[in-house]
Amino acid sequence: MTEAAAPAPDKAGVGGPRSAVVVNPSKVIDLDGHRREICAALAEAGWPEPMWWETTPEDPGCGQASQAVQSGAEVVFACGGDGTVMACATSLAGTEVALAILPSGTGNLLATNMALPSAVPDGIRVAVEGARRRIDLGTCGRTYFTVMAGMGFDAQMIDATSERLKARLGWPAYVLAAVRHLRHRPMRVRIRLDGGTPLRRRARTVLVGNVGKLQGGIPLLPDAQPDDGWLDVAVLTPHTIGHWLAMAWGVLRRQRDVARMETYRARRVEIFSDRPQPRELDGDLIEPARSMEVTIRPAALWLCVPADPRPV
Repeated sequence: MTEAAAPAPDKAGVGGPRSAVVVNPSKVIDLDGHRREICAALAEAGWPEPMWWETTPEDPGCGQASQAVQSGAEVVFACGGDGTVMACATSLAGTEVALAILPSGTGNLLATNMALPSAVPDGIRVAVEGARRRIDLGTCGRTYFTVMAGMGFDAQMIDATSERLKARLGWPAYVLAAVRHLRHRPMRVRIRLDGGTPLRRRARTVLVGNVGKLQGGIPLLPDAQPDDGWLDVAVLTPHTIGHWLAMAWGVLRRQRDVARMETYRARRVEIFSDRPQPRELDGDLIEPARSMEVTIRPAALWLCVPADPRPV
């Protein structure tokens, strides 16, 4: 694990590191109030006023984060959901610019996995007083992801969860959507790990994780670490309601061997299906397809984390 201390504010009065905020306005109720709160917390820490960019439906954060880097930002605050975090991470990958997260979405999966606080003052404190940790990123095509890629049931569930329901219920909205798809037919898949002999399965979903917790902190892949250079793979093969219940019970109890779930580790994962399947990256849907290739880019991103983090 690679860590570094956060840069200290300049004692000569020049100010702390330059920063930028990339915010998804659809995830913040009072945008002006949120901006004042962030700017006040940074000013109290001795940092200059941050640059400010808002995402758009056409650009969820990649272009804005790239502008921040070009403008000299040393820290970029992603203020939004997992999609905003993923977009910022894609632009910051391979740079020395650190990503700080001010979670404002429904799942907030990277924040959950990294034990990051949800309140703005606490999130600012992590960036100012905490540490920097180099984490891996998964890649799918030209897009990086921080948490998980999925093909099959998980993407169906995300597609079936309305924004309105998420705003009302939070992450349990995904559970309600999932129930409606439990009886759907499985997909026939071939899964090739690091170029090896393909595994043939009738699966409901294949998940490829950089970290291991799902919505609600459910520990699907408890051995997954964000800086170990590996992807953790879960192949879920339940075919009945009883299978689903047995599998859920095993996951929640953190059993090493869970019925109807196989786990693997690899650096390159190729998934081929018999028909086009819904797909997702960090909870954002991407174009359905019959295949999905995921690789790992080790130590690709500096992430702001608490100086004394809780176990991940």
